[in-house]
Amino acid sequence: MKETKMHSLRVFTGTAHPALAKEICGHLGVPLGKAFVGTFPDGEVRLQILENVRGADVFLVQPTCQPVNSSIMELLILIDAFRRASAHRITAVMPYYGYARQDRKDRPRVPISSKLVADLITTAGANRVLALDLHAGQIQGYFNIPVDHLYATPVTVEYFKRLKLRNLVVVSPDPGGVERARAFAKKLKAPLAIIDKRREDAHVVEMFNVIGDVTGKNCLIIDDMIDTGGTLVKAAGALLDKGAVKVYACCTHGVFAGSAVEKIQNSQLEQVVTTNSIPLSEAGKRNKKIKVLSVAGLLADAIRSIHHETSVSRLFI
Repeated sequence: MKETKMHSLRVFTGTAHPALAKEICGHLGVPLGKAFVGTFPDGEVRLQILENVRGADVFLVQPTCQPVNSSIMELLILIDAFRRASAHRITAVMPYYGYARQDRKDRPRVPISSKLVADLITTAGANRVLALDLHAGQIQGYFNIPVDHLYATPVTVEYFKRLKLRNLVVVSPDPGGVERARAFAKKLKAPLAIIDKRREDAHVVEMFNVIGDVTGKNCLIIDDMIDTGGTLVKAAGALLDKGAVKVYACCTHGVFAGSAVEKIQNSQLEQVVTTNSIPLSEAGKRNKKIKVLSVAGLLADAIRSIHHETSVSRLFI
Protein backbone atom coordinates (compact mmCIF):
# COMPACT_ATOMS: atom_id res chain seq x y z
CA MET A 1 0.00 0.00 0.00
CA LYS A 2 1.60 3.27 -1.13
CA GLU A 3 1.24 6.19 1.23
CA THR A 4 1.97 9.87 0.80
CA LYS A 5 4.12 11.45 3.47
CA MET A 6 1.39 13.93 4.43
CA HIS A 7 -1.49 11.45 4.80
CA SER A 8 0.04 8.12 5.78
CA LEU A 9 -2.21 5.54 7.38
CA ARG A 10 -1.44 5.07 11.07
CA VAL A 11 -3.18 2.84 13.62
CA PHE A 12 -2.87 3.33 17.37
CA THR A 13 -4.59 1.80 20.38
CA GLY A 14 -5.24 2.35 24.06
CA THR A 15 -5.24 -0.41 26.65
CA ALA A 16 -8.81 -1.60 26.07
CA HIS A 17 -8.06 -4.15 23.32
CA PRO A 18 -4.51 -4.02 21.91
CA ALA A 19 -4.79 -7.58 20.54
CA LEU A 20 -7.57 -6.51 18.16
CA ALA A 21 -5.58 -3.45 17.06
CA LYS A 22 -2.56 -5.64 16.26
CA GLU A 23 -4.75 -8.03 14.27
CA ILE A 24 -6.23 -5.12 12.30
CA CYS A 25 -2.71 -3.90 11.54
CA GLY A 26 -1.85 -7.38 10.28
CA HIS A 27 -4.69 -7.19 7.76
CA LEU A 28 -3.66 -3.68 6.71
CA GLY A 29 0.03 -4.49 6.46
CA VAL A 30 1.05 -1.59 8.67
CA PRO A 31 2.83 -1.59 12.06
CA LEU A 32 0.92 -0.65 15.20
CA GLY A 33 1.78 2.92 16.17
CA LYS A 34 3.94 3.52 19.22
CA ALA A 35 2.38 5.27 22.18
CA PHE A 36 2.76 5.02 25.93
CA VAL A 37 -0.55 4.69 27.78
CA GLY A 38 -0.41 4.32 31.55
CA THR A 39 -1.61 5.98 34.73
CA PHE A 40 -0.28 8.32 37.38
CA PRO A 41 -0.36 7.04 40.98
CA ASP A 42 -3.75 8.66 41.57
CA GLY A 43 -5.29 6.91 38.55
CA GLU A 44 -5.15 9.74 36.01
CA VAL A 45 -4.42 8.61 32.46
CA ARG A 46 -0.84 9.28 31.40
CA LEU A 47 -0.13 9.27 27.67
CA GLN A 48 2.59 10.13 25.18
CA ILE A 49 2.75 9.51 21.43
CA LEU A 50 6.18 8.09 20.71
CA GLU A 51 6.44 8.95 17.01
CA ASN A 52 5.75 11.82 14.64
CA VAL A 53 2.11 11.89 13.43
CA ARG A 54 1.99 15.34 11.85
CA GLY A 55 -0.22 15.16 8.75
CA ALA A 56 -1.09 11.49 9.30
CA ASP A 57 -4.46 9.79 8.82
CA VAL A 58 -4.84 8.33 12.32
CA PHE A 59 -7.18 5.53 13.40
CA LEU A 60 -7.56 4.97 17.16
CA VAL A 61 -8.81 1.47 18.01
CA GLN A 62 -10.51 1.59 21.40
CA PRO A 63 -13.68 -0.30 22.33
CA THR A 64 -15.14 1.45 25.36
CA CYS A 65 -15.61 -1.80 27.27
CA GLN A 66 -14.86 -2.79 30.88
CA PRO A 67 -13.63 -0.78 32.68
CA VAL A 68 -15.98 1.43 30.65
CA ASN A 69 -15.23 4.82 32.20
CA SER A 70 -11.45 4.32 32.02
CA SER A 71 -11.68 3.16 28.41
CA ILE A 72 -13.72 6.22 27.44
CA MET A 73 -11.33 8.58 29.22
CA GLU A 74 -8.36 6.96 27.50
CA LEU A 75 -10.03 7.43 24.12
CA LEU A 76 -10.77 11.09 24.80
CA ILE A 77 -7.19 11.76 25.89
CA LEU A 78 -5.83 9.86 22.88
CA ILE A 79 -7.95 11.99 20.54
CA ASP A 80 -6.82 15.19 22.26
CA ALA A 81 -3.16 14.17 22.07
CA PHE A 82 -3.31 13.40 18.35
CA ARG A 83 -5.20 16.62 17.62
CA ARG A 84 -2.50 18.60 19.42
CA ALA A 85 0.17 16.60 17.56
CA SER A 86 -1.28 17.90 14.26
CA ALA A 87 -2.67 14.66 12.84
CA HIS A 88 -4.43 15.32 9.52
CA ARG A 89 -7.54 13.32 10.47
CA ILE A 90 -8.53 11.32 13.56
CA THR A 91 -10.98 8.43 13.31
CA ALA A 92 -12.21 6.83 16.54
CA VAL A 93 -12.59 3.12 15.81
CA MET A 94 -15.08 1.88 18.41
CA PRO A 95 -15.84 -1.84 17.97
CA TYR A 96 -18.00 -1.52 21.11
CA TYR A 97 -19.74 1.72 22.12
CA GLY A 98 -20.12 2.01 25.89
CA TYR A 99 -23.30 3.64 27.27
CA ALA A 100 -25.12 2.73 24.03
CA ARG A 101 -28.08 1.30 25.97
CA GLN A 102 -28.77 4.69 27.56
CA ASP A 103 -29.96 6.14 24.27
CA ARG A 104 -33.30 7.68 25.29
CA LYS A 105 -35.38 8.81 28.27
CA ASP A 106 -37.39 5.66 29.00
CA ARG A 107 -38.39 6.94 32.44
CA PRO A 108 -38.44 10.33 34.19
CA ARG A 109 -35.24 12.11 35.24
CA VAL A 110 -32.67 9.84 33.57
CA PRO A 111 -29.77 10.93 31.32
CA ILE A 112 -29.21 10.17 27.65
CA SER A 113 -25.67 9.04 28.30
CA SER A 114 -24.92 7.80 24.79
CA LYS A 115 -25.48 11.36 23.51
CA LEU A 116 -23.12 12.71 26.17
CA VAL A 117 -20.41 10.26 25.10
CA ALA A 118 -20.90 11.32 21.46
CA ASP A 119 -20.51 14.97 22.45
CA LEU A 120 -17.33 14.22 24.41
CA ILE A 121 -15.75 12.36 21.49
CA THR A 122 -16.59 15.16 19.09
CA THR A 123 -15.38 17.88 21.46
CA ALA A 124 -12.11 16.01 22.08
CA GLY A 125 -11.34 16.41 18.38
CA ALA A 126 -12.38 13.25 16.50
CA ASN A 127 -13.12 13.87 12.82
CA ARG A 128 -14.91 10.58 12.22
CA VAL A 129 -16.23 7.52 14.04
CA LEU A 130 -16.17 3.89 12.90
CA ALA A 131 -18.61 1.83 14.97
CA LEU A 132 -19.73 -1.79 14.98
CA ASP A 133 -23.30 -2.92 15.72
CA LEU A 134 -24.54 0.02 17.76
CA HIS A 135 -27.27 -0.94 20.23
CA ALA A 136 -29.53 1.63 18.57
CA GLY A 137 -29.01 3.00 15.08
CA GLN A 138 -30.15 6.48 16.09
CA ILE A 139 -26.90 6.93 18.04
CA GLN A 140 -25.34 7.86 14.68
CA GLY A 141 -27.45 11.01 14.79
CA TYR A 142 -25.97 12.01 18.14
CA PHE A 143 -22.72 12.89 16.34
CA ASN A 144 -22.12 16.03 14.29
CA ILE A 145 -19.29 14.24 12.50
CA PRO A 146 -19.49 11.34 9.99
CA VAL A 147 -20.21 7.89 11.46
CA ASP A 148 -19.60 4.66 9.56
CA HIS A 149 -21.79 2.01 11.17
CA LEU A 150 -20.70 -1.53 10.37
CA TYR A 151 -22.47 -4.80 11.15
CA ALA A 152 -20.78 -8.04 12.15
CA THR A 153 -23.37 -10.02 10.17
CA PRO A 154 -21.02 -10.95 7.28
CA VAL A 155 -18.73 -12.68 9.80
CA THR A 156 -21.39 -14.39 11.93
CA VAL A 157 -23.65 -15.45 9.05
CA GLU A 158 -20.73 -17.12 7.28
CA TYR A 159 -19.96 -19.13 10.44
CA PHE A 160 -23.51 -20.46 10.76
CA LYS A 161 -23.68 -21.24 7.05
CA ARG A 162 -20.68 -23.52 7.57
CA LEU A 163 -22.43 -25.27 10.49
CA LYS A 164 -25.29 -26.27 8.14
CA LEU A 165 -27.85 -26.54 10.93
CA ARG A 166 -30.99 -28.31 9.72
CA ASN A 167 -34.53 -27.14 10.50
CA LEU A 168 -33.15 -23.81 11.65
CA VAL A 169 -35.29 -21.01 13.09
CA VAL A 170 -33.77 -17.60 13.84
CA VAL A 171 -35.13 -16.10 17.07
CA SER A 172 -35.31 -12.50 18.24
CA PRO A 173 -35.06 -12.41 22.07
CA ASP A 174 -37.47 -9.42 22.18
CA PRO A 175 -39.68 -7.43 19.79
CA GLY A 176 -37.07 -4.65 19.64
CA GLY A 177 -34.55 -6.96 18.00
CA VAL A 178 -36.83 -8.21 15.21
CA GLU A 179 -35.18 -6.16 12.46
CA ARG A 180 -31.74 -7.52 13.34
CA ALA A 181 -33.00 -11.12 13.55
CA ARG A 182 -35.01 -10.79 10.33
CA ALA A 183 -31.90 -9.68 8.40
CA PHE A 184 -30.01 -12.66 9.81
CA ALA A 185 -32.86 -15.06 8.95
CA LYS A 186 -32.99 -13.74 5.39
CA LYS A 187 -29.30 -14.46 4.88
CA LEU A 188 -29.68 -17.99 6.27
CA LYS A 189 -33.00 -18.52 4.42
CA ALA A 190 -34.62 -19.50 7.71
CA PRO A 191 -37.99 -18.64 9.31
CA LEU A 192 -38.24 -16.16 12.18
CA ALA A 193 -39.60 -16.51 15.71
CA ILE A 194 -39.94 -13.88 18.44
CA ILE A 195 -39.82 -14.13 22.22
CA ASP A 196 -42.29 -11.85 23.93
CA LYS A 197 -40.80 -10.80 27.26
CA ARG A 198 -41.51 -8.23 29.90
CA ARG A 199 -38.70 -6.48 31.72
CA GLU A 200 -39.91 -5.69 35.26
CA ASP A 201 -36.56 -4.19 36.32
CA ALA A 202 -33.17 -3.44 34.78
CA HIS A 203 -31.87 -6.84 35.89
CA VAL A 204 -35.10 -8.87 36.16
CA VAL A 205 -36.79 -10.29 33.07
CA GLU A 206 -39.93 -12.40 33.05
CA MET A 207 -40.44 -14.53 29.92
CA PHE A 208 -43.91 -14.78 28.46
CA ASN A 209 -44.52 -16.30 25.06
CA VAL A 210 -42.79 -17.67 21.98
CA ILE A 211 -44.29 -16.33 18.77
CA GLY A 212 -43.64 -18.76 15.94
CA ASP A 213 -43.17 -22.50 15.45
CA VAL A 214 -40.03 -23.87 17.11
CA THR A 215 -41.15 -27.45 17.75
CA GLY A 216 -38.54 -29.91 16.52
CA LYS A 217 -36.32 -27.04 15.34
CA ASN A 218 -32.77 -25.88 15.94
CA CYS A 219 -33.08 -22.34 17.26
CA LEU A 220 -30.57 -19.51 16.86
CA ILE A 221 -31.08 -16.51 19.17
CA ILE A 222 -29.70 -13.27 17.65
CA ASP A 223 -28.84 -10.22 19.75
CA ASP A 224 -26.40 -7.32 19.58
CA MET A 225 -24.89 -8.02 23.01
CA ILE A 226 -24.93 -10.44 25.91
CA ASP A 227 -24.50 -8.70 29.25
CA THR A 228 -25.28 -10.76 32.37
CA GLY A 229 -26.65 -13.69 30.36
CA GLY A 230 -29.87 -13.90 32.38
CA THR A 231 -32.19 -13.03 29.50
CA LEU A 232 -30.36 -15.39 27.15
CA VAL A 233 -30.56 -18.39 29.47
CA LYS A 234 -34.28 -17.81 30.14
CA ALA A 235 -34.92 -17.41 26.42
CA ALA A 236 -33.21 -20.73 25.73
CA GLY A 237 -35.33 -22.38 28.41
CA ALA A 238 -38.54 -20.93 26.91
CA LEU A 239 -37.63 -22.27 23.47
CA LEU A 240 -36.84 -25.75 24.79
CA ASP A 241 -40.11 -25.77 26.72
CA LYS A 242 -41.88 -25.11 23.41
CA GLY A 243 -40.24 -28.15 21.82
CA ALA A 244 -37.00 -26.82 20.33
CA VAL A 245 -34.33 -29.49 19.83
CA LYS A 246 -31.21 -27.37 20.35
CA VAL A 247 -30.62 -23.68 21.06
CA TYR A 248 -27.66 -21.65 19.84
CA ALA A 249 -27.01 -17.96 20.44
CA CYS A 250 -25.09 -15.29 18.55
CA CYS A 251 -24.16 -11.73 19.46
CA THR A 252 -21.63 -9.14 18.34
CA HIS A 253 -20.58 -7.90 21.77
CA GLY A 254 -19.83 -10.46 24.48
CA VAL A 255 -19.91 -8.19 27.51
CA PHE A 256 -20.32 -11.21 29.84
CA ALA A 257 -20.61 -9.15 33.01
CA GLY A 258 -20.93 -10.65 36.48
CA SER A 259 -21.54 -14.41 36.41
CA ALA A 260 -22.54 -14.52 32.72
CA VAL A 261 -19.81 -17.00 31.73
CA GLU A 262 -20.86 -19.37 34.52
CA LYS A 263 -24.54 -19.05 33.57
CA ILE A 264 -23.73 -19.96 29.98
CA GLN A 265 -21.63 -22.93 31.08
CA ASN A 266 -24.46 -24.28 33.25
CA SER A 267 -27.22 -23.56 30.73
CA GLN A 268 -28.88 -25.74 28.11
CA LEU A 269 -27.37 -23.68 25.31
CA GLU A 270 -25.36 -25.65 22.76
CA GLN A 271 -23.06 -22.78 21.81
CA VAL A 272 -22.77 -19.02 22.19
CA VAL A 273 -21.03 -17.25 19.32
CA THR A 274 -19.64 -13.75 19.77
CA THR A 275 -16.95 -11.59 18.17
CA ASN A 276 -13.70 -10.14 19.47
CA SER A 277 -15.12 -6.59 19.56
CA ILE A 278 -14.53 -6.92 23.32
CA PRO A 279 -11.63 -8.93 24.82
CA LEU A 280 -12.80 -12.18 26.39
CA SER A 281 -11.97 -12.86 30.03
CA GLU A 282 -9.82 -15.83 31.02
CA ALA A 283 -12.94 -17.59 32.33
CA GLY A 284 -14.61 -16.96 28.98
CA LYS A 285 -11.65 -18.40 27.09
CA ARG A 286 -11.93 -21.60 29.15
CA ASN A 287 -15.65 -21.92 28.48
CA LYS A 288 -16.03 -24.44 25.66
CA LYS A 289 -19.54 -23.23 24.89
CA ILE A 290 -18.28 -19.79 23.86
CA LYS A 291 -16.95 -19.37 20.32
CA VAL A 292 -15.21 -16.12 19.34
CA LEU A 293 -15.09 -14.90 15.72
CA SER A 294 -12.73 -12.15 14.58
CA VAL A 295 -13.99 -8.86 13.13
CA ALA A 296 -10.45 -7.57 12.53
CA GLY A 297 -10.66 -8.19 8.79
CA LEU A 298 -13.99 -6.39 8.55
CA LEU A 299 -12.69 -3.36 10.48
CA ALA A 300 -9.48 -3.34 8.45
CA ASP A 301 -11.48 -3.26 5.20
CA ALA A 302 -13.47 -0.29 6.53
CA ILE A 303 -10.32 1.53 7.64
CA ARG A 304 -8.77 0.96 4.23
CA SER A 305 -11.87 2.33 2.48
CA ILE A 306 -12.02 5.41 4.73
CA HIS A 307 -8.32 6.08 4.19
CA HIS A 308 -8.59 5.80 0.40
CA GLU A 309 -11.90 7.70 0.32
CA THR A 310 -13.77 4.79 -1.28
CA SER A 311 -17.23 3.49 -0.42
CA VAL A 312 -17.72 1.76 2.93
CA SER A 313 -21.32 0.78 2.09
CA ARG A 314 -20.16 -2.40 0.32
CA LEU A 315 -19.38 -3.75 3.80
CA PHE A 316 -22.90 -3.09 5.11
CA ILE A 317 -25.55 -5.79 5.39
